[in-house]
Amino acid sequence: MERDFGFDPLGLGEDPESLRWYVQAELVHARFAMAGVAGILFTDLLRVTGARHLPVWYEAGAIKYEIANTETLFIVQLLLMGYAETKRYMDYKSPGSQAEEGSFFGLEGALEGLEPGYPGGPLLNPLGLAKDIKNAHDWKLKEIKNGRLAMVAMLGIFVQANVTHAGPISNLIDHLSDPWHTTIVQTLSNSF
Repeated sequence: MERDFGFDPLGLGEDPESLRWYVQAELVHARFAMAGVAGILFTDLLRVTGARHLPVWYEAGAIKYEIANTETLFIVQLLLMGYAETKRYMDYKSPGSQAEEGSFFGLEGALEGLEPGYPGGPLLNPLGLAKDIKNAHDWKLKEIKNGRLAMVAMLGIFVQANVTHAGPISNLIDHLSDPWHTTIVQTLSNSF
């Protein structure tokens, strides 16, 4: 397990099977958090600069999309993510089973990774950065560190949106324009 220093006051790592599940769950949550933080910051930057007319990230689900209605997008997402998550779960339960011939429309070689939870191959690792175990260990460590940081950042984004009712870039601009009077202390003291 990456960055295991033996600190486990709740005893979550005592059962090896549960620990294996927690490691995979942390990896998935870290990847979603990294994508979420990047997406929120990018769209908020486009919105604030006026490059695109976009809603604030927490109102994005309420807008009408040009390509399809919300129900259609939900069903497509459910099917695609459901398929991907089912494949991931099957690989978790039986490591290596999803690399067998015919398990993924003939693309098994293009997605072949070193271990469950870390798909690779030319499709997901086009630069070949994690082809050997040493490089893979380094990249796994970087991924989990950045993922943990992104999970904390997502918590901060959730809290700031709830308190200020604005996006992160808007809050940054407000703070930079008046750094002595637009801080978390003033914001929280005004909300009580």
